Parts: sequence; structure tokens; C-alpha cells
Amino acid sequence: MTDLHTRYMGLALRSPLVASAGPIQQKVDGVKALADAGVGAIVMYSLFEEQVRHEEARQAEIELEYMDSFAESLSFFPTVASNEGGITERYLSHLEASAKAVDIPVIASLNGATNGGWVDTAKRMENAGAAGIECNIYMVPGDLEQSAEEVEDRHVEIIQAVKDAVTVPVAVKVSPFFSALGNMATRLDAAGADALVMFNRFLQPDINIEKMQVEPGVWLSSPADARLPLTWIAALSGRIDASLAASSGVETADDVVKYLLAGADVVMTTSALVRHGAGYAAELQKGLESYLQRKELDLDTLRGMLTIPADASTAEYERNGYVAALEKAKMTYGS
Repeated sequence: MTDLHTRYMGLALRSPLVASAGPIQQKVDGVKALADAGVGAIVMYSLFEEQVRHEEARQAEIELEYMDSFAESLSFFPTVASNEGGITERYLSHLEASAKAVDIPVIASLNGATNGGWVDTAKRMENAGAAGIECNIYMVPGDLEQSAEEVEDRHVEIIQAVKDAVTVPVAVKVSPFFSALGNMATRLDAAGADALVMFNRFLQPDINIEKMQVEPGVWLSSPADARLPLTWIAALSGRIDASLAASSGVETADDVVKYLLAGADVVMTTSALVRHGAGYAAELQKGLESYLQRKELDLDTLRGMLTIPADASTAEYERNGYVAALEKAKMTYGS
């Protein structure tokens, strides 16, 4: 057996293959199936900031209604009606049950866009048994008055606040659309992020021309989606302290190998597991093991073999690659 043990944001994993947030994790049996298939860690599906805010507002309404109706009896019955059993409580209960059901790290996922609501929920996730917290900052800056600096500062503030609140490691799932992504990565690293998950996929809408209406866009990733994260993982590997997690575009073991060659610490997948089932993770790992054996390499040697050299200018390296690609295209497709 090939040794696949690795480390991700300080956590010891038996494999670099991680099940990223997805629908399989909605059931404890699904979590167990992923663990049985050999993944190194499991990221739970996301709890959304809007869900937490809604329940907090509802709880406040319940308490206010209770006090208005029964103010004279509060001294005798001090416990007000409760909103327990809502989405947040169910998520935390499921997280706790999942963490107890498997012997690999279970990472909670919190999805939001504003500064509020992260800290208390992250604490509760840690208390429920989460081995780490993944902050999925899904923010589309549609305010035309908001500057790029304000957007970047908000990301840093969120990570700093969560890091100050919990003792478990914290990852941030980042967008690829920053104007200076490399600088943003170094800022998040300096703010204490233990890992960067690359990248968050924005679900862009489509237009139905017959119904003349906007329709939500939800699709599974394909290997072509790996090009952008491959580029940036190769650029950042060895240049920041935070772990690097590849996300998007994993369909076969070859895709796992590519990410590791680029320098990823772990490779995450959801779409392939949704298409083929939780047990498909075992096939991906067998493919990785087979490749390592065929090439007579161990995992540590493989990882980062194709990163951008430390003594090279990343900007010049990428520019040279761009020019070379266009020259190849002219030779391939030119008349």
C-alpha cells in the first residue's frame, strides 16, 4: 500500500483526498460512506448566514411576544419560549453526530458575506465537534459605491474574528475574482487563515428566452474548471504558510494528480462524488496510488513538482506562459 498520509491546516489526514461540502453529507450514513471510501477529511454542507440571522430574529420575536403577553408572571416562569429545533440547531446536532460517527476530521462550513453572525456560530460548531471551520465567504460586490479595498478588508476582518473565537484551524474558501489575488492570499495568510480553498464557484444565472425569465444556474464542475485553481496553486505553493486546498474540476485520478503536482496539500471534490456516489472516492485514491507506484514516487516528492520556481517572478512566468500558449494556438489553428 502506498502511504497517502498528509497534513492539511495542521490536521493529520490519512489521504490528500477530501470530500468537499455537498449533499451526501446531509445524512450521517452519507458521512460514514465517505469515510468508508477512504477520504482524509469531510467538509460538511454549509450553514448560511441568512439562516442564522433569520432564526436569531425569530427568537427575538418569540421572546418579545412572551414578555408582552405574560410580563406579570416572569418572576415565576423565567424561561421564555424557545426557537430550538430550527435549522441552526439541526445543523449542529447533525455535525455532532457525524463527528462521532467517523474517525476522520469533520470540518464545518459556514457561508456568509457580512461581518456579523460568524463568531458565535463558529464557536458553536467547534463545541459540536468540528475539527476545523471552513469560512465560505460568498460575496458578490454589487454595490457600485463599494471599493475593492473595502471588499478585501471585509474578508480579512471575518477571518481574524473567527480565528480569535475558536481554537480549531480555520480555512477560507476564496473567490478567484480579486484584482490582485496573490496579494489577497498573502493578506489572508497574515490574518491567520490556516488554509485557502481555491476556489469558490459563483453560481451565475442563465436566461430562458422562451419564458423570458432569469433562472438560477447550478451545475456540476468539469475538468476544464480546474485550469484557474491549478494556475494559482502553482503560483502560491511554497510562498505562503497556509495550506492550499484544490477545489473544482476533479473527475478522475488524473485530476487529483495534476493538483498535487501543482502544489496542493489536499484535493477536494463534490461533483465526482455526486455523479458516481460516495464509494467513488476509493477509485480516485486507487488511481493516485497506481500513478505513484508507476512513477516510483512518494506523495511528498510528487507534491509541488510543477510549482512556479521560488526564484522566478510569478508575473513574468505567467506572462511567458500566456505568450507561449498564443504562439502554439497560431501554429495549431492558423491557416
